[in-house]
Amino acid sequence: MPDSPHRRRLRASALLAALVLPALGAGCGGPSGPATLTVLATSSMTEVLGEVGEAYHQQNPDVRLRFAFGGTPEIADRLAEHEPADVLVTADGASMDEADEYLGGRRRVIARDALTIAVGPGNPHRIRDLRDLARPGLRVVVGAGSVPVGRYTRQVLAKAGVTARWSSEEISARAVLDRVRAGEADAGVVFVTDLNSAGIAASSVPIPADQNVTASFPAAVVRGGDHEDAANAFVAWLVTPDAQRLFNKYGFVTPTAPQ
Repeated sequence: MPDSPHRRRLRASALLAALVLPALGAGCGGPSGPATLTVLATSSMTEVLGEVGEAYHQQNPDVRLRFAFGGTPEIADRLAEHEPADVLVTADGASMDEADEYLGGRRRVIARDALTIAVGPGNPHRIRDLRDLARPGLRVVVGAGSVPVGRYTRQVLAKAGVTARWSSEEISARAVLDRVRAGEADAGVVFVTDLNSAGIAASSVPIPADQNVTASFPAAVVRGGDHEDAANAFVAWLVTPDAQRLFNKYGFVTPTAPQ
């Protein structure tokens, strides 16, 4: 029986909490004191935002950043439950639109990406392109249709004219990648930068540009936080050359339009 997004969501919720807890000891300060900003972010930016946070704190010692990474469902749940948060970073504009009632200030696209096919090390099933994802017997995993990587995946499959049958749907690109890395799937569609994070644990089958999509990663301030000015300053900094050099280091593409 294929795994359900709900089942994967419950597992990821535990991971989300584990990633947040070590940072809870940092002092939050009052509205006029040193600021600790809580950033809810897509798990696809786990590595880069960790380094971004360190760089920002070095330039702004009175601002500390703590990150809660996860799939769109976890992030949405935290906002809906009014848990403390200052900044939201998602993997597409639709997710931002869904959270609009909780957001304020200017949205900024802080990075762009594309998709690739993740396969086992050395590509043991000799997958060549998107058409092979329709091969009978191949265990294919994709993002759920309600999350960014799933929406993007359906776009590229439609552009390629491919009808793929998948064995499970996941709540994030990292969850898709984890299934491939664990040998529980033969192929999955993820962001290029996710694949880069896997090292030798997975291989990539590129998707041609004419079949691919441009994935946008927007950031926005959560309305009603104790440090909205500091949060707005951080979001604005994310599109500066200093921040963009870090995004480029991890394989993200700098947005071309003014932000």
